[in-house]
Amino acid sequence: MGAFAIILPCVLMLFSSLFFLPVLHSFSPLCKLRKQFNLNGMHMEGDVVLGGLFEVHYSSVFPELSFTSEPNQPRCQGFDILGFRQAYTMAFAINEINKNSDLLPNVTLGYSLYDNCATLGIAFRASLSLASGQEEQIVLDETCVGSNPVLGIVGDSYSTFTIATSDVIGLFQLPIVSYFATCPCLSDRKRFPSFFRTIPSDTFQVRAMIQILNHFSWTWVGLLVSDDDYGLHAARSFQSDLAQSGQGCLAYTEILPWGNDPTELRRIVNLIKTSTARVVIVFAHETHMIPLMEEVVRQNVTGRQWMASEAWTASTVLHTPHLMPYLAGTLGIAIRRGEMPGLREFLLQISPDPNYNNSYGNSIVKQFWEYTFQCTFAPAPAGWVEAEGALCTGHEDLESAGTELLDMSELRPEYNVYKAVYALAYALDDMLRCVPGTGPFSGHSCASIQRMEPWQLVHYLQKVNFTTSFGDIVSFNENGDVLPIYDIMNWQWLPDGKTKVHGVGEVKRSHSKGEELTIDENKIFWNFENKEPPRSVCSESCPPGTRMARKKGEPECCFDCVPCSDGEIANETGWCSCSIFLRHMLKMHGNNSLVSLDSMECTSCPEDYWSNARHDRCVPKKTEFLSFHEPLGMCLTTASLLGTFLCAVVLGIFIHHRSTPMVRANNSELSFLLLVSLKLCFLCSLLFIGRPRLWTCQLRHAGFGIIFVLCVSCILVKTMVVLAVFKASKPGGGAVLKWFGAMQQRGTVLVLTSVQAAICTAWLVTSSPTPHKNTLYHNDKIVYECVVGSTVGFAVLLGYIGLLAILSFLLAFLARNLPDNFNEAKLITFSMLIFCAVWVAFVPAYVNSPGKYADAVEVFAILASSFGLLVALFGPKSYIILLRPERNTKKAIMGRGATKS
Repeated sequence: MGAFAIILPCVLMLFSSLFFLPVLHSFSPLCKLRKQFNLNGMHMEGDVVLGGLFEVHYSSVFPELSFTSEPNQPRCQGFDILGFRQAYTMAFAINEINKNSDLLPNVTLGYSLYDNCATLGIAFRASLSLASGQEEQIVLDETCVGSNPVLGIVGDSYSTFTIATSDVIGLFQLPIVSYFATCPCLSDRKRFPSFFRTIPSDTFQVRAMIQILNHFSWTWVGLLVSDDDYGLHAARSFQSDLAQSGQGCLAYTEILPWGNDPTELRRIVNLIKTSTARVVIVFAHETHMIPLMEEVVRQNVTGRQWMASEAWTASTVLHTPHLMPYLAGTLGIAIRRGEMPGLREFLLQISPDPNYNNSYGNSIVKQFWEYTFQCTFAPAPAGWVEAEGALCTGHEDLESAGTELLDMSELRPEYNVYKAVYALAYALDDMLRCVPGTGPFSGHSCASIQRMEPWQLVHYLQKVNFTTSFGDIVSFNENGDVLPIYDIMNWQWLPDGKTKVHGVGEVKRSHSKGEELTIDENKIFWNFENKEPPRSVCSESCPPGTRMARKKGEPECCFDCVPCSDGEIANETGWCSCSIFLRHMLKMHGNNSLVSLDSMECTSCPEDYWSNARHDRCVPKKTEFLSFHEPLGMCLTTASLLGTFLCAVVLGIFIHHRSTPMVRANNSELSFLLLVSLKLCFLCSLLFIGRPRLWTCQLRHAGFGIIFVLCVSCILVKTMVVLAVFKASKPGGGAVLKWFGAMQQRGTVLVLTSVQAAICTAWLVTSSPTPHKNTLYHNDKIVYECVVGSTVGFAVLLGYIGLLAILSFLLAFLARNLPDNFNEAKLITFSMLIFCAVWVAFVPAYVNSPGKYADAVEVFAILASSFGLLVALFGPKSYIILLRPERNTKKAIMGRGATKS
């Protein structure tokens, strides 16, 4: 574009000096061109003439500009059969329109077609000749008005040429309809207000390429572009759209040099060879591809999947035996193929015109004839006849020549030319059918065939809408672009060594469905040993259980796979830059575009779940509580039931021997109540085993508190009774016993227990214990436990039990030296010592035991204290009752005391 900025002013100066600065003779209405360009072309007169610009030659040779003599005209070389067929397709379309009585009736279209020789300077000469005409002298009438040399131009083939031509010709609002220029920049209506095209913009071609990459999960590709507007704009669009889509990354982007630059080509091909990207996309023309592929052959770069832009997808010049081992399997975007009935017959009618007016330039028909039949028309150049060169007669048989011109299987650019001519014809037809007084121009006027202006045709061209005989709808949007549609082609290398460019799908955009990609993979030839699509990724997909970690300084497709942390998972595979993908995945229009994803970040499992060993799935966390089914729970349950059983046995013994002195001594009723409370103590420990529920949480602490207070109250009252009896045995102490009768004992126990019941009730009402799922102890486990709710309530409950226990211990300790006939105080002292020791040790053990072990500690404390009380208080008595019945007499009990005294 920088070179173009320099060329354009020069061209404008050339345009003004050569064409619009006529030499006016004094008092003579004569306009004379300073210079005529010697151009290759063909022409046909008509009421309205359409211009055309085509590449009929591959290149040109410019003379040396010494300026010591008049410079010669540039000379074209390398005849292009396909370019000639495109030019003649325009002639065919005009001939077809002239025969159609429904389209442009009473109007004959003519044409003036020029060869741009694949050279910008010649393309300029041709476009200026179309705009101004080639008549050497023009006689002006009195009004200085007349028709334009051409009313519209079909062309050019190169984006760069079209941009330059449109910048100049567009100044005069002359409509240009290109059949091959795809640069997105040409959609700029402010810069190119009269430009239209029948080929999709590269913007759509780039998106089509990205959809194909996504379809095959190719995320790591190389990009080669030509050093012109076509390639550079395509590169910018590709890089931008690929980044926005989040569907891949570019391993490299290289610009192919013009001409033969061995050093640069060697460097580029070496980069292709060493890169890990196995897919190479090329936006360039066949003139760039030929030297590139020659270098690929020299370096023997195989194992690459080539993707071709529409500029070289259908190029047969690359279908050579020494290139196909490398290019076979190429996937390409191709212009929509069309069918034009009658074109082949029309081409067969080509014959050189012996009366051709050479003032218009060289006849491309004669040049085609000479190229096809390897002859020359008279007068022959010097030495031709002597070298036994053939002279053309003009009557050679074209059909037997075996020329590529007659191959109607791949009419792609030709179909676009055909649509471009018809678009101009339909616009002209609409303009000429205008009814005076209803026209779109000032004063509701219409254009007339005598005084038509190019800008008037632009108005109608913008609104044109028709359907071709092939069934395609042609209309232009506000930017002059048509509804895009491309064929997807595959270069198939046949067993006989021939190459077939075969259609394997299409990509198109419609008003109703948006962009659609259709590919039949079964039809694709893959040039790899396994005959399957290659993998082209920078980093292999992260396996489940890992996440992507971007490599510093490298594209986002290149990453390491880092295992997820505990409690996190990543169960998706494939590739994507998720931060981008999450914003753009909904733009990819369905089908296979939504590939699976690598995880940019691992996902944390929900609260009740944890990652499995592979970190690819969240599984329910293990639950932990003191269960009846585990060994610890079984042991504690067995101990609880054993204690209950022993209490029941002792109670049965005491009931059976209730009339004996040993049982009746010191209030047998309290002994029975104490045994029942101990039995309940053993049973209440079972509430701490099993999965916590709301009712078990509430009952376990409340039941434990009340039952233990009942037990300790009985012991306290028994201790007080022992002291009272001893005191009553002394002189004057009898009055004390009236405060310790059976009713008073039962009342005391009831009152003391009621206080604990009130504490528990207040605790349960205000802040009740509840079940809780604790995940703080273990990340991968849920510990089910009962939270006490109110710590104060729980502390008061334990404190009250402790108070009664300490009081019982102190009273029993004071009574430990009473006479032997009242020696139950020693048993109470020993039992309360065990009780207090157990519960003093319980507090730190409970606080430092996590989860189910806290419950186990509490159960152990309950069982240990209960067993301590049972054994210490009732063990000796049961021993006497069962094994020493001779001591279970009043005499023995009283005598023992007398003996000692």
